[in-house]
Amino acid sequence: MDSTEIRKKNKEFLMPCVQNYYAEPLVLTEGRGQHVYDNDGKEYLDFFGGILTTMLGHSHPHVNGRVIEQIGRLQHTSTLYQTIPQVQLAEKLAVITPGKLKQSFFTNSGTEADETAVLLARKHTGCDEVIALRHAYSGRSNLALNLTAHSKWRQAGSTVAGIKHAHSPYCYRCAFHLEYPSCDLACARDLEELIQTTTSGRVAAFLAEPIQGVGGFVTPPKEYFEVAVGIIRKYGGVFICDEVQTGFGRTGGKMFGIEHWNVEPEIMTFAKGMGNGFPIGGTITTSEVASSLTGFSISTFGGNPVSCTAALATIEVVEKENLPAHAAEAGSYFMDRLKRMQKKYPFIGEVRGMGLMIALEIIGDKKVPDSETVVKIFELTKEAGLLIGKGGLYGNVIRIAPPLSIENDDIDRALAILEQAFKKVF
Repeated sequence: MDSTEIRKKNKEFLMPCVQNYYAEPLVLTEGRGQHVYDNDGKEYLDFFGGILTTMLGHSHPHVNGRVIEQIGRLQHTSTLYQTIPQVQLAEKLAVITPGKLKQSFFTNSGTEADETAVLLARKHTGCDEVIALRHAYSGRSNLALNLTAHSKWRQAGSTVAGIKHAHSPYCYRCAFHLEYPSCDLACARDLEELIQTTTSGRVAAFLAEPIQGVGGFVTPPKEYFEVAVGIIRKYGGVFICDEVQTGFGRTGGKMFGIEHWNVEPEIMTFAKGMGNGFPIGGTITTSEVASSLTGFSISTFGGNPVSCTAALATIEVVEKENLPAHAAEAGSYFMDRLKRMQKKYPFIGEVRGMGLMIALEIIGDKKVPDSETVVKIFELTKEAGLLIGKGGLYGNVIRIAPPLSIENDDIDRALAILEQAFKKVF
């Protein structure tokens, strides 16, 4: 099929909620390393990686080799049976995650991982009330949509009781109209009044991403989590750290994002980059919390030996090549040059993020979110052979997340394409 026919069939046979980037959606057919290729043979530099998923680049030879070997041996069992890859992955996660996290449950996606985490917290504390953050995104199940704090993503549907949304540590658009650090972390300290006025006075959990992904890579002040989690624990809750987008070296220098903030969660979730594109989600918790969930539970595809093998192989590459350190170095190089661009182009309101998780907030006069300029930049960068992401509550944030192994020459190429686009919209 040619690209026109594929787009026609996509519109006819897929639900309209399946949204695509670009006025003329891309039909991708191949991927190797940091590049993808469309149905017409055009090459693109992929700096969004399936929403921060192809951590090592597309079709990584080590991961693919291990997966092909596993498929030839055993493809599927379900959680009713034990397999070597599932046990090895669970043991590995117990070693590399922070604090006392030890026991895992594997699923298919970040949505299911967050569902499992909330269930664990509620069973452990005996309380139903959960606090999430405004601008957060947790997935597409009914519970996850209610945890999500973006009206466009939530959809109309049944409301899950007991979920409260606290202010995000979004310094660029502070809900209290204060400046850091003189703000005294008002967004974190407001959690106490939120609990006292909108809950029973006890909470099950605080669910938060170290850096908010769909929210536009909102990066909190360094003291935020220590204050926020301290308040949650004062009222009986546990901290669920959502590492779906931030995990496995993405934020640079550390294996997991929360390690930058000196807080150890009772529960952690992950997916996306964990398997470098193979479908897998996971929830890890302490033995104490895990012991609270005594009823039967099963996941038909959770702990799949092929996906677990992909995750193990991905982690092996991340560790062997010390990719967290490389992400920190490459990210610093990238962000420094983007900040130089910011001085030239006033529509770049803020450059933020950590490691290779970088965002540009695009604005008009008086910091008004400018999603129209983002759309223009998207079309121009696509035409020039660069794929990037977008997000934010207002759709005005450009999200950049190349493979963790990306080198400076490709970063320079991406910077040149971005600047070319910025000149045309300025």
